[in-house]
Amino acid sequence: MILIDGKKTSSEIKNEIATRVAEIKSEGGKTPHLAAVLVGNDGASQTYVGAKVKACEEVGFKSTLVRLEETVSEAELLQVVEDINNNPDIDGLIVQLPLPKHISVDKVTNKIRPEKDVDGFTPANVGRMTLNWPAYVAATPYGIVELLKRYNIETSGKHCVVIGRSHIVGSPMSILMARNGYPGNATVTLTHSRTKNLSEITKTADILIVAIGKPEFVTGDMVKPGAVVIDVGIHRIEDSSKKSGFRLIGDVKFDEVAPLASAITPVPGGVGPMTIAALLYNTLQSAEKKVFG
Repeated sequence: MILIDGKKTSSEIKNEIATRVAEIKSEGGKTPHLAAVLVGNDGASQTYVGAKVKACEEVGFKSTLVRLEETVSEAELLQVVEDINNNPDIDGLIVQLPLPKHISVDKVTNKIRPEKDVDGFTPANVGRMTLNWPAYVAATPYGIVELLKRYNIETSGKHCVVIGRSHIVGSPMSILMARNGYPGNATVTLTHSRTKNLSEITKTADILIVAIGKPEFVTGDMVKPGAVVIDVGIHRIEDSSKKSGFRLIGDVKFDEVAPLASAITPVPGGVGPMTIAALLYNTLQSAEKKVFG
Protein backbone atom coordinates (compact mmCIF):
# COMPACT_ATOMS: atom_id res chain seq x y z
CA MET A 1 0.00 0.00 0.00
CA ILE A 2 1.31 3.41 -1.03
CA LEU A 3 0.60 6.33 1.28
CA ILE A 4 0.00 9.34 -0.97
CA ASP A 5 1.82 12.10 0.87
CA GLY A 6 0.19 15.45 0.13
CA LYS A 7 2.38 17.29 2.62
CA LYS A 8 5.57 16.20 0.88
CA THR A 9 4.14 16.78 -2.62
CA SER A 10 2.82 20.25 -1.77
CA SER A 11 6.25 21.15 -0.38
CA GLU A 12 7.85 20.06 -3.68
CA ILE A 13 5.37 22.19 -5.66
CA LYS A 14 5.97 25.22 -3.43
CA ASN A 15 9.73 24.82 -3.96
CA GLU A 16 9.17 24.73 -7.74
CA ILE A 17 7.03 27.88 -7.53
CA ALA A 18 9.59 29.66 -5.33
CA THR A 19 12.33 28.85 -7.87
CA ARG A 20 10.23 30.30 -10.70
CA VAL A 21 9.39 33.43 -8.69
CA ALA A 22 13.11 33.97 -7.99
CA GLU A 23 13.77 33.69 -11.75
CA ILE A 24 11.03 36.22 -12.54
CA LYS A 25 12.44 38.68 -10.01
CA SER A 26 16.00 38.24 -11.28
CA GLU A 27 14.75 39.01 -14.79
CA GLY A 28 13.13 42.22 -13.52
CA GLY A 29 9.62 40.80 -13.84
CA LYS A 30 6.58 41.43 -11.68
CA THR A 31 6.21 39.64 -8.33
CA PRO A 32 3.01 37.55 -8.24
CA HIS A 33 0.44 39.10 -5.90
CA LEU A 34 -2.50 37.31 -4.24
CA ALA A 35 -5.32 39.17 -2.47
CA ALA A 36 -7.64 37.48 0.02
CA VAL A 37 -10.90 38.92 1.35
CA LEU A 38 -12.05 37.67 4.76
CA VAL A 39 -15.52 38.59 6.03
CA GLY A 40 -16.27 38.15 9.75
CA ASN A 41 -14.45 36.26 12.48
CA ASP A 42 -15.03 32.59 11.68
CA GLY A 43 -12.17 30.69 13.33
CA ALA A 44 -11.67 28.11 10.59
CA SER A 45 -11.74 30.80 7.88
CA GLN A 46 -9.13 32.85 9.73
CA THR A 47 -6.91 29.78 10.01
CA TYR A 48 -7.26 28.98 6.30
CA VAL A 49 -6.56 32.54 5.19
CA GLY A 50 -3.60 32.79 7.57
CA ALA A 51 -2.12 29.63 6.04
CA LYS A 52 -2.58 31.06 2.54
CA VAL A 53 -0.85 34.34 3.47
CA LYS A 54 2.02 32.42 5.07
CA ALA A 55 2.36 30.23 1.97
CA CYS A 56 2.61 33.38 -0.18
CA GLU A 57 5.55 34.55 1.92
CA GLU A 58 7.24 31.14 1.62
CA VAL A 59 7.28 31.24 -2.19
CA GLY A 60 8.10 34.94 -2.55
CA PHE A 61 4.65 36.25 -3.52
CA LYS A 62 3.19 39.54 -2.37
CA SER A 63 -0.09 39.15 -0.49
CA THR A 64 -2.88 41.47 0.60
CA LEU A 65 -5.46 40.54 3.24
CA VAL A 66 -8.66 42.59 3.30
CA ARG A 67 -10.64 42.08 6.52
CA LEU A 68 -14.29 43.11 6.61
CA GLU A 69 -16.83 43.04 9.43
CA GLU A 70 -19.58 40.40 9.51
CA THR A 71 -22.06 43.25 9.06
CA VAL A 72 -20.57 44.47 5.78
CA SER A 73 -23.27 44.94 3.15
CA GLU A 74 -23.35 42.95 -0.07
CA ALA A 75 -22.87 46.17 -2.06
CA GLU A 76 -19.78 47.10 -0.03
CA LEU A 77 -18.23 43.66 -0.54
CA LEU A 78 -18.96 43.79 -4.28
CA GLN A 79 -17.21 47.16 -4.41
CA VAL A 80 -14.14 45.72 -2.65
CA VAL A 81 -14.04 42.93 -5.24
CA GLU A 82 -14.38 45.45 -8.08
CA ASP A 83 -11.52 47.56 -6.66
CA ILE A 84 -9.26 44.50 -6.59
CA ASN A 85 -10.41 43.54 -10.11
CA ASN A 86 -9.21 46.97 -11.28
CA ASN A 87 -5.88 46.87 -9.44
CA PRO A 88 -3.27 45.91 -12.06
CA ASP A 89 -0.74 44.84 -9.40
CA ILE A 90 -2.98 42.06 -8.05
CA ASP A 91 -2.93 38.80 -10.02
CA GLY A 92 -5.22 36.57 -7.97
CA LEU A 93 -8.26 37.18 -5.78
CA ILE A 94 -9.95 34.82 -3.35
CA VAL A 95 -13.01 35.57 -1.24
CA GLN A 96 -12.95 33.17 1.69
CA LEU A 97 -16.12 31.13 2.16
CA PRO A 98 -18.49 30.84 3.93
CA LEU A 99 -19.97 34.33 3.68
CA PRO A 100 -22.66 35.75 5.99
CA LYS A 101 -26.21 34.73 5.08
CA HIS A 102 -27.20 38.19 3.85
CA ILE A 103 -24.58 38.06 1.08
CA SER A 104 -25.08 36.07 -2.15
CA VAL A 105 -22.09 33.82 -2.81
CA ASP A 106 -23.13 33.58 -6.46
CA LYS A 107 -23.15 37.37 -6.91
CA VAL A 108 -19.74 37.75 -5.27
CA THR A 109 -18.22 34.85 -7.23
CA ASN A 110 -19.58 36.21 -10.50
CA LYS A 111 -18.11 39.63 -9.74
CA ILE A 112 -14.55 38.28 -9.70
CA ARG A 113 -12.78 38.70 -13.03
CA PRO A 114 -12.13 35.25 -14.54
CA GLU A 115 -8.45 36.09 -15.11
CA LYS A 116 -8.04 36.76 -11.36
CA ASP A 117 -10.25 33.87 -10.23
CA VAL A 118 -7.47 31.64 -8.89
CA ASP A 119 -10.03 29.64 -6.87
CA GLY A 120 -11.54 28.52 -10.20
CA PHE A 121 -15.13 29.18 -9.10
CA THR A 122 -16.41 31.64 -11.72
CA PRO A 123 -18.69 30.39 -14.55
CA ALA A 124 -15.99 31.30 -17.08
CA ASN A 125 -13.37 29.05 -15.46
CA VAL A 126 -15.80 26.21 -14.78
CA GLY A 127 -16.92 26.38 -18.42
CA ARG A 128 -13.36 26.43 -19.74
CA MET A 129 -12.45 23.45 -17.56
CA THR A 130 -15.51 21.56 -18.84
CA LEU A 131 -14.40 22.20 -22.43
CA ASN A 132 -10.83 21.13 -21.54
CA TRP A 133 -9.57 24.62 -22.37
CA PRO A 134 -6.84 26.33 -20.31
CA ALA A 135 -8.52 27.34 -17.05
CA TYR A 136 -7.95 27.96 -13.38
CA VAL A 137 -9.14 24.67 -11.93
CA ALA A 138 -10.63 24.76 -8.42
CA ALA A 139 -7.81 24.23 -5.95
CA THR A 140 -8.89 20.93 -4.35
CA PRO A 141 -9.62 19.08 -7.63
CA TYR A 142 -6.40 20.47 -9.10
CA GLY A 143 -4.50 19.23 -6.02
CA ILE A 144 -5.97 15.74 -6.43
CA VAL A 145 -5.10 15.64 -10.13
CA GLU A 146 -1.54 16.65 -9.29
CA LEU A 147 -1.25 13.90 -6.65
CA LEU A 148 -2.43 11.27 -9.15
CA LYS A 149 0.05 12.57 -11.70
CA ARG A 150 3.04 12.74 -9.38
CA TYR A 151 2.37 9.26 -7.99
CA ASN A 152 2.04 7.88 -11.56
CA ILE A 153 -1.39 6.44 -10.86
CA GLU A 154 -2.94 5.03 -14.03
CA THR A 155 -6.36 6.51 -14.77
CA SER A 156 -7.01 5.63 -18.42
CA GLY A 157 -9.76 3.03 -18.76
CA LYS A 158 -10.22 2.79 -15.00
CA HIS A 159 -13.57 3.04 -13.25
CA CYS A 160 -13.54 6.15 -11.06
CA VAL A 161 -16.32 6.62 -8.53
CA VAL A 162 -16.76 10.08 -7.01
CA ILE A 163 -18.88 10.39 -3.86
CA GLY A 164 -20.25 13.92 -3.54
CA ARG A 165 -21.41 16.37 -6.21
CA SER A 166 -20.45 19.78 -4.81
CA HIS A 167 -19.41 22.51 -7.23
CA ILE A 168 -16.14 22.85 -5.32
CA VAL A 169 -14.94 19.22 -5.44
CA GLY A 170 -17.22 16.42 -6.64
CA SER A 171 -18.59 17.81 -9.90
CA PRO A 172 -15.32 19.27 -11.22
CA MET A 173 -13.49 16.10 -10.17
CA SER A 174 -15.86 13.96 -12.23
CA ILE A 175 -15.23 16.16 -15.29
CA LEU A 176 -11.45 16.14 -14.85
CA MET A 177 -11.30 12.35 -14.49
CA ALA A 178 -13.38 11.85 -17.66
CA ARG A 179 -11.53 14.34 -19.88
CA ASN A 180 -9.24 13.26 -22.70
CA GLY A 181 -5.81 13.57 -21.09
CA TYR A 182 -3.76 12.48 -18.11
CA PRO A 183 -4.94 12.18 -15.43
CA GLY A 184 -8.23 11.38 -17.12
CA ASN A 185 -9.78 9.02 -19.64
CA ALA A 186 -11.50 7.21 -16.78
CA THR A 187 -15.07 5.94 -16.87
CA VAL A 188 -16.68 8.04 -14.16
CA THR A 189 -19.67 7.42 -11.91
CA LEU A 190 -20.76 10.46 -9.89
CA THR A 191 -22.67 9.43 -6.75
CA HIS A 192 -24.40 11.45 -4.05
CA SER A 193 -26.90 11.36 -1.17
CA ARG A 194 -29.71 10.10 -3.41
CA THR A 195 -27.71 7.28 -4.99
CA LYS A 196 -29.19 3.83 -4.34
CA ASN A 197 -27.04 0.78 -3.59
CA LEU A 198 -24.01 3.04 -3.10
CA SER A 199 -21.75 0.36 -1.64
CA GLU A 200 -22.36 -1.90 -4.65
CA ILE A 201 -21.14 0.93 -6.90
CA THR A 202 -18.12 1.87 -4.76
CA LYS A 203 -17.00 -1.77 -4.70
CA THR A 204 -16.51 -1.58 -8.49
CA ALA A 205 -14.22 1.47 -8.29
CA ASP A 206 -10.59 1.27 -9.33
CA ILE A 207 -10.27 4.87 -8.10
CA LEU A 208 -12.54 6.10 -5.30
CA ILE A 209 -12.69 9.84 -4.57
CA VAL A 210 -14.63 10.62 -1.41
CA ALA A 211 -15.94 14.15 -0.83
CA ILE A 212 -19.23 13.61 0.95
CA GLY A 213 -18.49 15.53 4.15
CA LYS A 214 -19.44 12.73 6.57
CA PRO A 215 -16.85 11.42 9.07
CA GLU A 216 -15.58 7.90 8.28
CA PHE A 217 -18.48 7.32 5.89
CA VAL A 218 -16.58 4.89 3.65
CA THR A 219 -15.78 1.62 5.41
CA GLY A 220 -13.76 -1.42 4.39
CA ASP A 221 -16.78 -3.32 3.04
CA MET A 222 -17.38 -0.54 0.49
CA VAL A 223 -13.95 -0.77 -1.18
CA LYS A 224 -12.57 -3.11 -3.80
CA PRO A 225 -9.16 -4.61 -2.90
CA GLY A 226 -6.44 -2.78 -4.80
CA ALA A 227 -8.42 0.43 -5.25
CA VAL A 228 -6.83 3.88 -5.11
CA VAL A 229 -8.66 5.89 -2.43
CA ILE A 230 -8.60 9.70 -2.26
CA ASP A 231 -10.12 11.12 0.94
CA VAL A 232 -11.14 14.78 0.62
CA GLY A 233 -12.96 15.05 3.95
CA ILE A 234 -11.60 16.60 7.13
CA HIS A 235 -13.40 16.57 10.47
CA ARG A 236 -12.34 17.60 13.95
CA ILE A 237 -13.50 15.20 16.67
CA GLU A 238 -12.90 15.30 20.40
CA ASP A 239 -10.07 13.12 21.68
CA SER A 240 -8.97 13.50 25.30
CA SER A 241 -5.79 11.50 24.61
CA LYS A 242 -4.49 14.31 22.40
CA LYS A 243 -2.81 17.42 23.78
CA SER A 244 -5.05 19.58 21.58
CA GLY A 245 -8.16 17.76 22.83
CA PHE A 246 -9.13 16.70 19.30
CA ARG A 247 -7.96 14.72 16.29
CA LEU A 248 -8.63 14.99 12.58
CA ILE A 249 -10.33 12.28 10.55
CA GLY A 250 -11.57 12.06 6.98
CA ASP A 251 -14.60 10.76 5.09
CA VAL A 252 -12.89 7.35 4.92
CA LYS A 253 -12.42 4.95 7.85
CA PHE A 254 -8.68 4.83 7.31
CA ASP A 255 -7.77 1.86 9.53
CA GLU A 256 -10.29 -0.37 7.73
CA VAL A 257 -9.72 0.86 4.19
CA ALA A 258 -5.93 1.37 4.06
CA PRO A 259 -5.07 -2.38 4.23
CA LEU A 260 -7.30 -2.99 1.19
CA ALA A 261 -6.10 -0.04 -0.92
CA SER A 262 -3.19 -0.02 -3.35
CA ALA A 263 -2.76 3.69 -2.57
CA ILE A 264 -4.55 6.05 -0.19
CA THR A 265 -4.38 9.65 1.05
CA PRO A 266 -4.19 10.12 4.83
CA VAL A 267 -6.07 12.73 6.88
CA PRO A 268 -4.42 14.99 7.78
CA GLY A 269 -1.53 15.30 5.32
CA GLY A 270 -3.23 14.12 2.13
CA VAL A 271 -5.43 16.33 -0.03
CA GLY A 272 -5.49 19.31 2.38
CA PRO A 273 -1.95 20.64 1.85
CA MET A 274 -2.36 20.34 -1.93
CA THR A 275 -5.19 22.87 -1.95
CA ILE A 276 -2.92 25.76 -0.99
CA ALA A 277 -0.19 24.58 -3.38
CA ALA A 278 -2.76 24.61 -6.20
CA LEU A 279 -3.91 28.10 -5.27
CA LEU A 280 -0.31 29.35 -5.44
CA TYR A 281 0.20 27.62 -8.79
CA ASN A 282 -2.92 29.28 -10.22
CA THR A 283 -1.70 32.68 -8.98
CA LEU A 284 1.67 32.15 -10.67
CA GLN A 285 -0.15 31.19 -13.89
CA SER A 286 -2.16 34.41 -13.62
CA ALA A 287 0.93 36.53 -13.04
CA GLU A 288 2.55 35.00 -16.14
CA LYS A 289 -0.75 35.30 -18.08
CA LYS A 290 -0.61 31.64 -19.08
CA VAL A 291 -4.35 30.95 -19.02
CA PHE A 292 -6.16 34.05 -20.32
CA GLY A 293 -3.19 35.64 -22.08
